[in-house]
Amino acid sequence: MDRCDVLIVGGGPAGSSCARALRQAGLDVVVMDKAAFPRDKTCAGWITPAVIELLALDIEDYRQQRVFQPISGFRTGVMDGPALETRHDHAVSYGIRRCEFDTYLLQRTDARLRTAEPLTQLVRDADGWRVNASLQTPLIVGAGGHFCPVARRLGADVGQSELAVRAQESEFELDPAQRAACRCQPGMPELYFCKDLKGYGWCMRKGDFLNIGLGREGEPALAQHVTAFREFLGAAGRIPAGLQPRFKGHAYLLYRHARRTLLDDGVLLAGDAAGLACTESGEGIRPAIESGLMAAATILQAQGRYTRADLEPYRARLQARFGPREARDWSAWLPQPVKSRLATGLMGNRWFVQHVLLERWFLHTQQPSLRI
Repeated sequence: MDRCDVLIVGGGPAGSSCARALRQAGLDVVVMDKAAFPRDKTCAGWITPAVIELLALDIEDYRQQRVFQPISGFRTGVMDGPALETRHDHAVSYGIRRCEFDTYLLQRTDARLRTAEPLTQLVRDADGWRVNASLQTPLIVGAGGHFCPVARRLGADVGQSELAVRAQESEFELDPAQRAACRCQPGMPELYFCKDLKGYGWCMRKGDFLNIGLGREGEPALAQHVTAFREFLGAAGRIPAGLQPRFKGHAYLLYRHARRTLLDDGVLLAGDAAGLACTESGEGIRPAIESGLMAAATILQAQGRYTRADLEPYRARLQARFGPREARDWSAWLPQPVKSRLATGLMGNRWFVQHVLLERWFLHTQQPSLRI
């Protein structure tokens, strides 16, 4: 029976950030993930300067053989409506490919890796947890995304009562002819909001790669919206004519709607497993990394005592950072025609787009650096 101080289930940004912090403190950490890395991870994929600071990312090293696309502007609007371009004189974000980004972060953790191994057995015993009949650990961090098996163990009702964002997206390399015909330019992501304000689509160019996707909260007919969005982009000339990308689906919880149990004796959740995606934008990379670091700080503070009471400071850290969870939707009572007019008006207001939509909701420039 193998043993470790902490088992982290999920090798994404939340899991790798937690693992690296714990390894730097001298703990024996195992990271388990059902996927083999590099893995195909659907995500529009951009990181802000705050994320680079959090990770102490060596930009020059990272960009050597990986996509690292400076972003200095955005094109925004409502579908089938006019678009507004907002430009900056410096890079405000950077486009990355998750298959490269996640692998890079995982490899530098110095943790023991058990990739291409799904969590199939989780048994509670007197010594903590027995995992897959081969590993013993006193503490498990569930960081395996929305469908994390550790979250299920804590009672997450995946696909049932949870009001999740469902998204479909595709990322692929453009050939020379497609690159010449693509009007979506590198460094200028395009965001188009649904008229009912229940979601948005994006078209993002990262060097020679194009990412197209759309997400909506609680949407049973997502495929129809994705098809309509692709046709809209084609008709507007934003993507090459006749482009038929293959879309893959995923899901996540917005912070204000997530009601998952965050911790219990010998276990806690981080990242999308905990439902931490930003309420207004759905962005999840920064909250995942921050939660991983806060989880590590809580674990180290507990000094080997992992009762629910000893792990409770983690909940307090999350609330102090992200605020109280709120289920209220200020637009829920508005008639649909009013919502559509409101969306069109706001998306045409340059001040609102720059200072609220982009800087506050997507880039979080007002949020101070995490201090633990």
